[in-house]
Amino acid sequence: MGKNYNDKLYNSDDITRVIYLGDKHEYVKRYGGEYMVIVSPIEYNEVMKKVPEGKVTTIGRINKYLAKKFDADITCPLTAGMHINLVANAAVERESKGRTDNVVCFWRTLKNNGELNPKYPGGIEHQKEMLEAEGHEVFQKGSKYFVKDYKEKIYELKLEK
Repeated sequence: MGKNYNDKLYNSDDITRVIYLGDKHEYVKRYGGEYMVIVSPIEYNEVMKKVPEGKVTTIGRINKYLAKKFDADITCPLTAGMHINLVANAAVERESKGRTDNVVCFWRTLKNNGELNPKYPGGIEHQKEMLEAEGHEVFQKGSKYFVKDYKEKIYELKLEK
């Protein structure tokens, strides 16, 4: 039997490391900076569970916070998306088993422009329902959904000294 999401979350070894990209790498051209951190999923878990009810954050803000925490210029964009989805699925898995430890309200983490994330467990419908239950207004633009005035509801992630 394969690993469940929580096995992957808690037994992923500490893969966090900073890599020097040099000045010619495509990420340097696209995102700027020569040092990229690849962050373990548990780091995303710890950041995402800090966002209180009524507040939201974005994937980009989490990435900037983690890059700063590990003294890098950028966070690996590929692993960021994978790990955020892993955290969301692990949270649902724990809840389905009646566990109330390590609660992560993943629906409070939005895409960078305030957009809801269709890859989360339960899709847009679940994230919309959870955000509206916390007082956020969600609107549709084309085929996408967004939190209205999300920038006013951003939870500021601060490094602890």
